[in-house]
Amino acid sequence: MNEDSVLPDDVKMESLKNVTMVTYGLYAFSYFAGITAIIAIVLNYIKLEEVAGTWLQSHFRWQMRTFWFGLLWAIIAFITMPILIGFVIHFVNCIWIVYRVIKGWLYFNDNKPMPV
Repeated sequence: MNEDSVLPDDVKMESLKNVTMVTYGLYAFSYFAGITAIIAIVLNYIKLEEVAGTWLQSHFRWQMRTFWFGLLWAIIAFITMPILIGFVIHFVNCIWIVYRVIKGWLYFNDNKPMPV
């Protein structure tokens, strides 16, 4: 029997909200210690099934897309550094990630799902 299945719904939801808040923090902190983004994406995948069907699922999807698209653009930026456009791509990618973390955090703080 899964330990979460015996928890009341409100306690389980509060626990999932804490995980969501921690993952936003880990993504934000990744600017100082990049490994935290990897920890956050692992948490997203571990808890994804538990948030299915809740408003938090949209936040997990938001966080996961931010990670994967951010990583994709970071790789493209790295590859294109020799022709200098990589610096522009890297800068824009950093701004985009900050925007996504802040927007997600604000929606989360208001207990609202992320828009599709």
